[in-house]
Amino acid sequence: MPPDPAALVERAVTGDRGAVAKLISIVEAGGPRSFEVAALLHPHTGRGYTIGLTGAPGAGKSSLTDALIGRIRRDGDEVGVVAIDPTSPFTGGAILGDRVRMQEHATDRGVYIRSMATRGHLGGLALATPQAVRVLDAAGKPWIIIETVGVGQVEVEIVGTADTTVVVVNPGWGDGVQANKAGLMEIADVFVVNKCDRDGAAETVRDLEMMLDLSGHPEWRAPIVQTVATTGRGVDEFWDAIGAHRSFLLEADRLAGRRDQRTREEVRRIVLARLIDAADARCAGPAFEALVREVAERRTDPYTAAATLLDD
Repeated sequence: MPPDPAALVERAVTGDRGAVAKLISIVEAGGPRSFEVAALLHPHTGRGYTIGLTGAPGAGKSSLTDALIGRIRRDGDEVGVVAIDPTSPFTGGAILGDRVRMQEHATDRGVYIRSMATRGHLGGLALATPQAVRVLDAAGKPWIIIETVGVGQVEVEIVGTADTTVVVVNPGWGDGVQANKAGLMEIADVFVVNKCDRDGAAETVRDLEMMLDLSGHPEWRAPIVQTVATTGRGVDEFWDAIGAHRSFLLEADRLAGRRDQRTREEVRRIVLARLIDAADARCAGPAFEALVREVAERRTDPYTAAATLLDD
């Protein structure tokens, strides 16, 4: 028999790591059990603060996440990590190569790291990620980091589930227009120029500053921090920038407003996903095939056929 979701949630809120792992597996899989878990978890959430890291592959996000974990643990706080990985072509699971950099935290009971595989279904993962974050939130993690594999549109949506969004770039990061297309300028609360010991760091900072100048005068101007994650250089300044953004959000209930908007978008995505599932169910079976044949033989048109399916 599968474990009882209510019992798992009861154990997870006390910090039981095994229960946390099982709950994340359930919400990652989706389906009715994940809906039940979401309902049970929700009353225990709302206390954790979420930091999202995104950036092109090779930008050093995993090394920066590792350094950030160490900085948070220096203050004695616990931290959870949801790392979105590309799918292994052999096992279908997450490729854990980048997680090797975090192994020094593997025996730290104050750190929980979970890799989630894309499995080629980033849309589904966009729904599962907020629920995985809620599992860690309910388990009492005051800081939760989401690290995405890249900067595609859906990955931008995933990292958009964070309270503070960090965009990581490298010196010579390339075409700023492409960055704008990916939505990075719009979502960034903090920019990190990682590997800043390489040539071109100053030019990259200058380019970012110019792009921020062109974006107008929002209430919050994203700071640009230079780091070398592998040596720890600039990590304290990075943590200070996150703290400054958090303080800004806590003023005038901005954090509550941002979370309300995020909840609105999440509910909308869930409704759309359920409608797509319902549409897929209608577009199958003998009745659907008969309508397809009628359209193919010019006895009806596609719009009339679709209306027939929707009216059933």
